[in-house]
Amino acid sequence: MEKLRIVFMGTPDFAVGILDTILKKNYEIAAVVTAPDKPAGRGQKLNQSAVKVYAEENNLKVLQPTNLKSEDFLTELAALNANLQIVVAFRMLPKAVWQMPKLGTFNLHASLLPDYRGAAPINWAIINGEEKTGVSTFFIDEKIDTGAVILKNETNISEEETAGELHDRLMLLGAETVVETLKLIENNQVKTTIQPAEETKTAYKLNRENCKIDFNKSSKEVYNLIRGLNPYPSAYTLLTDSDNEYNIKIHDVTYIIEQHNFKPGKFIAAKKTIRIATNDGFIEILSLQFPGKKKMKTAELLNGMQFSDNASCN
Repeated sequence: MEKLRIVFMGTPDFAVGILDTILKKNYEIAAVVTAPDKPAGRGQKLNQSAVKVYAEENNLKVLQPTNLKSEDFLTELAALNANLQIVVAFRMLPKAVWQMPKLGTFNLHASLLPDYRGAAPINWAIINGEEKTGVSTFFIDEKIDTGAVILKNETNISEEETAGELHDRLMLLGAETVVETLKLIENNQVKTTIQPAEETKTAYKLNRENCKIDFNKSSKEVYNLIRGLNPYPSAYTLLTDSDNEYNIKIHDVTYIIEQHNFKPGKFIAAKKTIRIATNDGFIEILSLQFPGKKKMKTAELLNGMQFSDNASCN
């Protein structure tokens, strides 16, 4: 049985859940590599990554290289004498880094590879209406999310589940899968599966364009987009009402399949409800956020705001 000495690389909350589990299973963490602190907010106060905060609370050595190819970083990394590296939600590694440890470098990815390689696998699985997803561990190679798969574990996605809820479940499933992977590695029992070169579904980076709601689509497609971007980064639409235009984020919704004569995007506000027409029904808004305001339930918003009959979203 090989004694593991691990360097862990990651940045967001998702990675913290995995790191916490590894530490609680008494694996040796030689160091944690995470993103440099970044200025944020009006005061440009330096913001630390979730992984750095956790690592410092647990007295783990932290490295924050700005350049992963720099000689200083490579020398410091080699001096740690780690025999394994684990990557969870970090950035693309140069070959000099991922091939350094004797036992290799493996990544945890929040999809069933080869599906949904890329930056936002949790979001796109929901946006595309998938009924199942999962996590995969694989040894890193030259390309993104293409290496030989070690383990996969799958889970069902419910029709009401948001990206935030699925994120939390996959973090737990991912932690279990990483521990299973560590046991295989330390017992020299790893059997990998080469991924097919082609991918049929891609987890594109989320941007302003693909987070905008298109109400010309079906109610189910719009519903899936909104829950797939809830709570972050949020689906949005531009609401035009008389001479005002509002960029509104839409958070919680239900959908209704129903024939109507409204143009898609028609904004219908009643006493306590807001509906927006799609090509085959309506999206009913349960919570939303106007610019400069906090997230509100629809009834709360309608207490203080009125809309004209010509309001529409585009």
